Parts: sequence; C-alpha cells; structure tokens
Amino acid sequence: MPKNIFSRVQSRSLTRHHKIAMAGVATLGAVAIGVSAVPSGASTKTTTEAAQPAAVAYSNQQIKDVKASITDQMAGASLKAEQIAAKKKADAAAAAKKKAAAEAAKKKAEAAREAKEAASRAAKRAEAKKAAKKSYPNNLDGWIRESLDVMKKHGIPGSYDGIKRNIIRESSGNPKAINNWDINAINGIPSKGLLQVIPPTFKHWHVPGTSWDIYDPVANITAACNYAADKYGSMDNVDSAY
Repeated sequence: MPKNIFSRVQSRSLTRHHKIAMAGVATLGAVAIGVSAVPSGASTKTTTEAAQPAAVAYSNQQIKDVKASITDQMAGASLKAEQIAAKKKADAAAAAKKKAAAEAAKKKAEAAREAKEAASRAAKRAEAKKAAKKSYPNNLDGWIRESLDVMKKHGIPGSYDGIKRNIIRESSGNPKAINNWDINAINGIPSKGLLQVIPPTFKHWHVPGTSWDIYDPVANITAACNYAADKYGSMDNVDSAY
C-alpha cells in the first residue's frame, strides 16, 4: 500500500480513536457531574418515576424569628392591656378624688350654713332673753317706754312726748279710766284706758305680743298709737279727741 494512502488511513483511524476517546471523556465528565450533584449517601439508582417536589425546609434561624415575633406581639398586647388597665385605674382614682372633694366642699358649706343659722338663732335668743330681762317700772313712764319698744319692733311711729301728752289729756294717766257720757257711751261702746280707745278699735288695731285686755296700759297705748299712725300718721299729730 502506498505510503500516502496508509498515512491517510492512519489519519482517519486515529481520528476515529480520538473521537471515541473524546466521547468517553465527555461521558465520564457527565457522570462525574451527576455524581457530585447527588447528596452524600443518596442512592444512585435511576428511575423512570417523575421526581417528587422537595419538601420545604426551614432553618433554625427562621423558626426562632417566627417565635420571637409572636412573643413580641403577645408582649405588646400585654403591655397595651396593662396601660389600658392603668389608665382606667387612674381615671377611677381621679373621679373618686373629685367626688370626695365635692362631698367635702358640700359638707363644709353645710357646716358653715348650720353654724351661721346657729349663730343667728343664738343672737335671737340672746336678744329675746335681753328683752325679757328688761324691766319697766309699773307707772306711766314705764308703760310708755315699754309701749315704745313694742312699737319699734312693729314699725309704729310715735314719740314719748306725743304719747304722754295725749294720755294726760284723755285719762290723766289712769289706766282704768272709762268715759260714760260721750257719744260712744251713749252708743254702748264707751272709751276705755289710758288713751280712751273703744273696744272695736282696740280689737282691730291690737298689736301682737301685747295683752288683749283693753285696760292693760301697754296694750292700750300700743293699739291707740297703731290706730293713730294709720289715721293721722302718728300719735304725735293728735291734739284732741280722735
């Protein structure tokens, strides 16, 4: 066989061997790659079954984070509940304090009012006691002065001189004086007492706190002055029979 032909054959033969070798190397590389992708200890048995989806695995760090989040939420909720409870407690305490202050103020006001009323009653009792203790002589001067004190309490005008002047003219100072001769006597209602008052006039103008006896000096003077104040403005304005 010529050399050049052998050379071409040899060349073709080598090329084919080379191709076979190269295919083998590629196959070995693929196997190596496949083996390296399989986890250690895993079976290398091939199967025609469809590959199952791998289960999702969570690392310890992820689980820890989830637990921490829930714990934080629970802690936050607990803190919020405590804050709400504390606010309610504070509000209740403030309301109770306000109510207590209002009740204390009310009691204080009531105590002040009661003290004021008690003081007023005491003053009135003292005044009444003083008035009760005040004594008047049982004579014309005493009768006039006592009558003037009664008149003052009831706002009836009149003076000591005006009363005394009319008493002297009407009865000469006799509390039992009676007129049996004038028109009133003729009509059956004679004038009586220090200021010669007829019974109907005495009853109508009688002043509370005095006797209903028309011959009582103080009652007679006070009723007559009450009548004169209404008709003449005051007993001081009376200068004759009235």
